[in-house]
Amino acid sequence: MNTLLASPAVQRARAKIAIIGAGPGGLAAAMLLAASGARVTVFERDGVVGGRTRTLTTPEGYSFDLGPTFFLYPRILKEIFVRCGADLEKEVDLRRLDPQYRLIFEHGTGQTQLDASSDMDAMEAELAKFAPGDAKGLRPFMAENRAKLDVFRPVLERAFEAPLDMVKWDMIRALPLLRPWSTVDRDLARHFKDPRVRLAFSFQTKYLGMSPFRCPSLFTILSHLEYEHGIFHPIGGCGAVSHAMARVAERLGAEIRLNAPVDRIAFDGKRARGVESGGTRHDADAVVVNADFAHAIPKLIPKELRTTWPDEKIEKANYSCSTFMLYLGLDRPCPELAHHTVLLSEGYQENIAQIERGDIPEVPSMYVQHAGATDPTMAPAGHTALYVLVPVPNLLKQPDWPAQAARYREVALDRLQALGLPDLRPHIRYEKIVAPQDWRDDYAVGFGATFNLSHELRQMLYFRPANRFRDVDGVYLVGGGTHPGSGLPVIYEGARITTSLLAKDLGLSSAPSRPTAAGDLTAATPAAAYGPER
Repeated sequence: MNTLLASPAVQRARAKIAIIGAGPGGLAAAMLLAASGARVTVFERDGVVGGRTRTLTTPEGYSFDLGPTFFLYPRILKEIFVRCGADLEKEVDLRRLDPQYRLIFEHGTGQTQLDASSDMDAMEAELAKFAPGDAKGLRPFMAENRAKLDVFRPVLERAFEAPLDMVKWDMIRALPLLRPWSTVDRDLARHFKDPRVRLAFSFQTKYLGMSPFRCPSLFTILSHLEYEHGIFHPIGGCGAVSHAMARVAERLGAEIRLNAPVDRIAFDGKRARGVESGGTRHDADAVVVNADFAHAIPKLIPKELRTTWPDEKIEKANYSCSTFMLYLGLDRPCPELAHHTVLLSEGYQENIAQIERGDIPEVPSMYVQHAGATDPTMAPAGHTALYVLVPVPNLLKQPDWPAQAARYREVALDRLQALGLPDLRPHIRYEKIVAPQDWRDDYAVGFGATFNLSHELRQMLYFRPANRFRDVDGVYLVGGGTHPGSGLPVIYEGARITTSLLAKDLGLSSAPSRPTAAGDLTAATPAAAYGPER
C-alpha cells in the first residue's frame, strides 16, 4: 500500500498534482514537480504565499518577518533553483551579515557580550575576551562538525520507509560521530568549559524548539552551519524568498490559488484522488500535504485510514515549545541593537525547565531582530521595526495562554530594557502580538508548537511521519513535521526527497535536483532560519 504505480494513462498525460499549502516545503515541491513536467496546483488557505516564511507589512510602513528571520546553509535552495532553470541570487537580494548576531549573557555582576563572526580569527578573539581557555577549542569543534555533517548528509537526503532503513550502511557509518547517547551540551563540553561559550554554540537548538541539555548531540551541526556558511538577510524580509519561489513555480506552469483552504483529501478506498476545496472537488493523481502535520492530518485524512498516525498518537507525541511574539513599529531609531540579538538570561537552563514543565518564565531569554540595521526597506526613515521572540510553553503544556497573553506583553516589553533600550511604550506606533493560541487559531499550527514535532531520537528518521504517507496511496508530506525535520534547509531537502518519491511513483521526468557535474554551489545563498516555520 506504500507505492502508487504509474499507469499508462498517467504516463501518456501530464500527471496532476495537488499541493496543500504554499509554505517553504510546498513551494519547493511545486517548483520541482512543475520542472518534472507535472500539472501542479497549489491550494493556500491564506492570501499570501510563504506560510510562516512571509513578510508582514503595515499601512504605517513597517515590515516584519512573521517567522524565520535569516537564512543559512546555502547549498540546498540554490540547487533547487538551478534544477528549475533559475538563479537564486538574481531572484533575491541577499546580504551576508558579519557579525552574524550579538549574544548577551546575563549574570549577577552584569552582562557579557559576544559578537559572533564566521571569521575564525575574529571569533577566536571574541571568545578569548572572557574565556581564553576555550578559544583554542573553536577550530577543532568546526573540524569535527564538518566531518559529522559530511557523514550524516546522506542520511538526511534519503527517505526512511521501512525499519531496515535504520540499519543501512550510511547509518552505521554515521553512528560513531553522532554519539546518540549524548546531548548537545555534553558534546560541546569536550571543546568548551565555560557554560557561556557552550550556550553560544548550543542556543541554536531553539531553532528546533528543543533544549541543548536534552537535544541529541547530532545537532551541534546547527551552529557549525552558521559559522561555516554564514547568515544572510534577504532585502525586504524572508518573504522575498517565498515570493521568488512562487515566481519560479508559476513560470514553470504551476498554478497557485490563494484564499483556497482545503477541507479534505478525496479518497477512493485508500487511494487519494484529489482534494475538496470550497465545496468543489479537484481531481489529482497525487496530493502533497505541506500544512502543519498535527493540525492538518486529522482533518484531511479520515481516522479510519490512519493506522500509523491515529489521532491518539498525534495528541500524545512530543512537540516543540511555542513562541510569544511581539511585532513593534517604533517612531524612533534603535542604534543600540545589532541586526540579530539573543538575550540569554542568567537562569537560561531554568527557563528551559520551566517551559518543559508548562510554566511561563518571568525572566525569560529572548531573541530580537532589528532588520533595519541592514535593510532600510523594513521601516520608515527614523523608525524601527522590532521583532521580539520569547520561547514559551505550547498549548499542551500550558493551555491557559489566552488569559496570560496581555500580562506577558508587559513582561516582554520590560525585558527589552536589558538590551540597553529604555521603556519603548511611548514610541509604539504599531503592535501585533502572536501568542501560542494565535499560532494555532490564525496560522494553523498544531498545539501552537511553532517548531513542530520535537526531534528526540524516537521522533526522527523512520519514527517521524514519512515523506510518502504510509497508510494510504497517493499522499505525500513535506514540511517541518515530516522527515528529515524542522528548519528551512531541512524542509527544502525534505521536498527533494518527497518529490523524488512522487516522480518515481508517477513515472515523471526526474532529473536529479542535486547537480553532479555543476560548479560550486556553496556560494552565498539562503536556506535556513531562526523563527517559526512551516
